Amino acid sequence: MKVAVIILNYNSSDDCRKCVSFLKRQEGVELELVLVDNCSPDGEKVATLCQEQGCTFIASLENRGYNAGNNIGLRYAAEKGYKYALIANPDMEFPQTDYVKRLVEVMEQDEEIVVAGSDIVGADGIHQNPLVRDGNWTTSFNWIKGLFRKKDIDAYEFIDNYKDSHYCSKVSGCCLMVRMDFIREIGFFDEYPFLYCEEPILSRQVEMAEKCMYFTAKAQATHRHIASTKGDPVKRFQHWKRSRIYFIDRYSGDVWIGKKLAILSMILYVRLFTFVKKIGK
Repeated sequence: MKVAVIILNYNSSDDCRKCVSFLKRQEGVELELVLVDNCSPDGEKVATLCQEQGCTFIASLENRGYNAGNNIGLRYAAEKGYKYALIANPDMEFPQTDYVKRLVEVMEQDEEIVVAGSDIVGADGIHQNPLVRDGNWTTSFNWIKGLFRKKDIDAYEFIDNYKDSHYCSKVSGCCLMVRMDFIREIGFFDEYPFLYCEEPILSRQVEMAEKCMYFTAKAQATHRHIASTKGDPVKRFQHWKRSRIYFIDRYSGDVWIGKKLAILSMILYVRLFTFVKKIGK
């Protein structure tokens, strides 16, 4: 089985090099590593890495966001006739040398599975997968309760059962495998979001197509994400606000008044977050 692995770079050439080194150790599958540079300042370093390691390099002429960047790699995979593609952030590590093979085995067990994810653990040991399904407008103010909720030590409050393999509603976008027939069917990832809400949108696209997502606890990867290195949090929250409004309006399925209440809740949340960040400077 040959699988395309798509790694989207934006100023993460060092992470790309480390990620490639892990993927080069994968056994039981043949991989084509496709590195897409999202018009970033260190694109030349990634191009050099690809020459050294025999990877495919694709340069985007502009940065139109996460989904649009990954779509460049997915369209390449579609043209090459791949059955499966793995989307992996540059800061992913794969200690299991049969990690990709295990995900392929999940996809092969049921043709209705179009997206598969694994157990993902952060550098802090916290589990990041699978994700709970986004609720309707009646849950839109649950973030208020979250301000006073005691956090679990092993997983975030939005994480579903990570101990057992099962069909699930949503998986993290930092690392997932997709069935290319399905990706072509939905017209590739929705490119409206620049950042954020990619997972809930994909989750609803799978539901609308009456297909399945699956989480396997038998495969595990490490996500070395460091939030403090990702730029201005207020600016990033504004990206999240834009994407979330789009998700609510197009994919939530809520009634009109429900959409308005959900958007109101989100706006209040963003304003509170922005206020706290500003007074904390």
